[in-house]
Amino acid sequence: MKKEEIPQDPSALNKLTKEVCYAVDQSGKYVTELSTGWEVKANALDVAWEDIEERISKAKQKVLNNEASPILFFIELRLMDIPIVAAYTGFWKWQVKQHLKPSVFKKLSEGKLKRYSEAFNISIEELKTMEVHENQI
Repeated sequence: MKKEEIPQDPSALNKLTKEVCYAVDQSGKYVTELSTGWEVKANALDVAWEDIEERISKAKQKVLNNEASPILFFIELRLMDIPIVAAYTGFWKWQVKQHLKPSVFKKLSEGKLKRYSEAFNISIEELKTMEVHENQI
């Protein structure tokens, strides 16, 4: 690809990051150039984010229906999984799975709740209510 042909299509990430691409300059040498995005890639990212937003919404609904604890919501919101949460909190994976049950979650000590709140970078109150400020998302 020639240097002047590098795509500069707007995307959701173009204000946050740019991608390094290799191109050929006028003298035929390979150079690096920054790209703000490529429409095809931006569309794929949009589809992926829609899927993530749907998973977050479903997790929140499960919590509201008393089918899961707020931990599930924050796992989805923070793009984590049980092994990652276990690593951050120091709990065993089977313990995290137990804590996903609303009845077990309600009995967790302040110390255990604090470990989850620190892992998700929120307060214990936010963990219990699922109310997160925009700057924390």
